[in-house]
Amino acid sequence: MSTSHEHDSKESFQDDKLSSRQPSTAKDLESSPNDGEDSPAVGDEEPTYPEGGLRAWLVVFGGFSGMMAAFGLMNTVGTYQAYIATHQLSSYSESSIGWIFSVYIFLAFGAGVQVGPLFDKCGPLWLVVFGSVCTFLCIMLLGICTAYWHFMLVFGVLGGFGTAFIFTPAVSAVGHFFDKKRGNATGIATGGGALGGVIFPLMLQSLIPKVGWAWATRIQGFIYILLLTLAIVFIRSRLPPREGGSTLPQVRVFKDPAYALVTGGAFFLELGLFIPITYITSYSLKTNGAISQTFAYQLLAIFNAGSFIGRWAPGWIADKLGRFNTQISAVFLCAASSLGLWLPATVLAEGMSRSTVLGLTIAYAVLMGFASGSNISLTPVCVSMLCPIKEYGRYVATTYTVVSIGTLIGLPIAGALISACGGSYWRVALFTGLCYVCGLACFVAVRVMKIGWKASGMY
Repeated sequence: MSTSHEHDSKESFQDDKLSSRQPSTAKDLESSPNDGEDSPAVGDEEPTYPEGGLRAWLVVFGGFSGMMAAFGLMNTVGTYQAYIATHQLSSYSESSIGWIFSVYIFLAFGAGVQVGPLFDKCGPLWLVVFGSVCTFLCIMLLGICTAYWHFMLVFGVLGGFGTAFIFTPAVSAVGHFFDKKRGNATGIATGGGALGGVIFPLMLQSLIPKVGWAWATRIQGFIYILLLTLAIVFIRSRLPPREGGSTLPQVRVFKDPAYALVTGGAFFLELGLFIPITYITSYSLKTNGAISQTFAYQLLAIFNAGSFIGRWAPGWIADKLGRFNTQISAVFLCAASSLGLWLPATVLAEGMSRSTVLGLTIAYAVLMGFASGSNISLTPVCVSMLCPIKEYGRYVATTYTVVSIGTLIGLPIAGALISACGGSYWRVALFTGLCYVCGLACFVAVRVMKIGWKASGMY
């Protein structure tokens, strides 16, 4: 703030004690005499950020816990898909089963179109409570599902809404406390989902033979009680609610070409991302013995272990070298690994080159897992560079509503490609790589629009 606003500066959130004084800050922000000067697009003066402190890091911890539950569920879909495809739903095609997980991912991102504006207007508490209840019921009821429509309602619908009502508040709340360090903080928070994707597949692989499917998923549900409680307690917003603000989505945000391109890029990233997450285990089970059944389930955990590092490290790097620069590098690695590692592995799997197939698949799981971590952690940060922070929730939710369309059609397309190839996965690998090529083009276009072609520019 300028020196003419000495009183406002004294009221800014410089530490945890001052950051809790929301009523004073709300008044300062709304009654500033210079509203409209240097405004960030909506006429409100840009707020200050604590950039740390106990309260801020507890919000990150709450987001980490919530994402570990919600995105832990999402990152375990490969294990769920491989099991129910060979047990409860063995009579259904890959494409039909894929619709269950597509509906789940579609709602997980698509329902955010309303969750984001509600967060901006009302704060996160009741949104996270509702999401936690839905997520807990989903995992506890999953064990008693036997019919197709059971899985569609419990996992697809209930689980989808639960994830949506946790994801958007968890990411948006972190943005209220960090600006210069937002990439690092968001990466840490979203890393919870990747860690859940490591723990839960390995846990289910160990528990299912011992206690059965029903009790294995219930034990996962008991762990969720702790994780979701921590999310409810610690996820909090800092900036005052937008008084009189609409909770309806607004198409006007797409008038900004850069924002529209980032949304398009995110669409292609998520269209490709959930294909390997869902099918890497099933693919590995059909490599003519190159990959053992036990290791096929462990590959998903390896993928998510790489993603855990990939969600934090790019965020930390992005704060130093540029958010779009880092995102572009990560997306390039996703495209290169899909076309250079997974595609050859799927082709060679038919020729019984077992050691080569195993090596390529492991390398792909590690590299793609690491590079794709930025899909979730850096995309919201890139969005934050193109919008006023008071509408961060709305912009993030709008982006992921468009993304949800890609996630809805991605898995059925992949299932249809597998069926068309007689069970071979080479078309799926090619499709995944091309999705990332399209996403890469979108993010590069935004960077060029903002700073031109200079390679050394930080953006």
